[in-house]
Amino acid sequence: DFISFSYYASRVASGDPAEREKTAGNIFASLKNPYLESSEWGWQIDPLGLRITLNTIWDRYQKPLFIVENGLGAVDTPNEAGEIEDDYRINYLAAHIKAMRDAIHEDGVILWGYTTWGCIDLVSAGTGEMKKRYGFIYVDRDNEGKGSLERSRKKSFYWYKEVIATNGASLH
Repeated sequence: DFISFSYYASRVASGDPAEREKTAGNIFASLKNPYLESSEWGWQIDPLGLRITLNTIWDRYQKPLFIVENGLGAVDTPNEAGEIEDDYRINYLAAHIKAMRDAIHEDGVILWGYTTWGCIDLVSAGTGEMKKRYGFIYVDRDNEGKGSLERSRKKSFYWYKEVIATNGASLH
């Protein structure tokens, strides 16, 4: 037995009816946490929230965990050389992987696995757009379905390849 879940962002609530500023999200929005940065789509970036979630689920069920989706949707634009310099994705993933590592080594959580969403750019399930990209591999396609469908590796591809090769020891 194990428990799998997806994690992209945390959610907050307030008992104060004056608190009304909301975040964006695929399933539901929540109140905006003023202490967190947000992605282009308004999703709050909270790697500590991932560690807290891992600990909460582990403490409650005492079953190994598996993160099946985690990633950052962003507009990736090729530079003049045709390369995607997606440091924002690298920073997001590195912070979340560090949070997982802390949950394992410092908190005793058993985490069997982790997969990012996704390995290649695809139509966003949340927005139905091609411009919201998650992958390590860029696909030349726009929202209108135009493009060559040519694929090219982003900077994050090479970074994640090194993360995998070092079992997470090399995050930057």
